[in-house]
Amino acid sequence: MERDDILTAALTLLDEGGGQGLTMRALATRLGVTPMSLYHHVEDRTGLLRALSDRVYAEVLETTGRPADHRAEIRAILTRYHNAVGRHPQLTLAIFAEPEAFAGVSRQITDRLTSLLAEITAEHILWRDVLVDHAHGSGLALTTARGDQKQAESVREQYQHALDRLLDQLVEP
Repeated sequence: MERDDILTAALTLLDEGGGQGLTMRALATRLGVTPMSLYHHVEDRTGLLRALSDRVYAEVLETTGRPADHRAEIRAILTRYHNAVGRHPQLTLAIFAEPEAFAGVSRQITDRLTSLLAEITAEHILWRDVLVDHAHGSGLALTTARGDQKQAESVREQYQHALDRLLDQLVEP
């Protein structure tokens, strides 16, 4: 059993049953091992959530080129984050329920947004919180569109429109 197998099974459990469905015992049962054997790969449930977060959100900070400006980079990061939240909403909810799991890539995303926003507004903490909360809310709303591609695309378009309107409100320091 590899760590990657554990993370794949854990993410599947989260996606299927929500945060309450992801226990070390349920994960061990899914993998056909004893719960104690999991602790050789992850320290505890919080560590497991951190590892899942790192895996799911890793793409958020990846860049495919030099963004035109800070707003463009903020938009790109938040769009990728919104999409990741929409694909695995139960992970986001589980992290909300266990704030100790907020670390690693999740923390890096927050720090990068804070830094970029500090370059364009004196109220960078306020705007970071507004923009991240907006990404969470809209990303979680994608769960209502599961299986309905047209509705999901509509939610994504509405998110992009609202995000652009919010970014237009940022004031240079």
